[in-house]
Amino acid sequence: MLDVETVEAAYWSHRGPAPLMASSHRHDDLEINLVLEGRLDYRFGGAPVSVHAGEIALFWGWTPHQLVGDATGTGQFRWVHIPLGEVLAWGLPDHDLGAMLLNRPVVVPTAAAGRDVESMLGSWQRDFADDGAEVIANLEAQALVRRLLRHHRDALALRAEDGHGTADAMHRVIDMVRFVVDRFRDPIEVADVAAAAHLHPHYAMTVFRQDVGATILEYLTRCRVAESQRLLATTSLTISEIAHAAGFGSQSSFYAHFTRACGTAPGTYRAQLREGPRR
Repeated sequence: MLDVETVEAAYWSHRGPAPLMASSHRHDDLEINLVLEGRLDYRFGGAPVSVHAGEIALFWGWTPHQLVGDATGTGQFRWVHIPLGEVLAWGLPDHDLGAMLLNRPVVVPTAAAGRDVESMLGSWQRDFADDGAEVIANLEAQALVRRLLRHHRDALALRAEDGHGTADAMHRVIDMVRFVVDRFRDPIEVADVAAAAHLHPHYAMTVFRQDVGATILEYLTRCRVAESQRLLATTSLTISEIAHAAGFGSQSSFYAHFTRACGTAPGTYRAQLREGPRR
């Protein structure tokens, strides 16, 4: 069982050496990591992930993660946190939102941003401290994230076509992920997801977990929780209406899964969003 610290969501930006962590933590933000020099070594849910110089990573910080090393000891990095409530209000396509809900980060070359990311992220640090300029940083962040996710999506498609790894297995996992992000609002089960990839349910569960890092049901729940967070942030629907719209079979199921994932009840989560993130 991981010892996990829960950190309050907030706009945050920092540049410097790696702040190593004694234990895993999580937070309800989109985290962006830019590696300028050196290499960052993480554990995500216990699994190792490395991000190298010239790469940028983004992920939903609710997956327990721990920064365990800087391979050179002299690296330079930049971190940015953007509250998930803000990110969900961007209206990202379901397939892009799905990519951020995996148990590992999206890692792409910094060049995929098509601009000087270090300079832009540096300006956000100043903007986050200025209520009038915060909206500028938010717009630039949305554009950056969309570009990075588009590059990630295109790279996955090319990788599958070129046969790196097992192309057939990768196509089938992609088919299952797409089915879930397209249909999570409906009452679907593991057998339905497996059928979308023409696989036996037991084999589908095995290959899905190997590639995605979560079971099919865990991923389905994660999509539903993220949709309910989006609806809490951007609509005035009642809690009962949101439970139904996000695909939960009952309001009690919604409360249980949401509270377990977010550490707070849906109504409290909405109230905190309206108060705004704390600095």
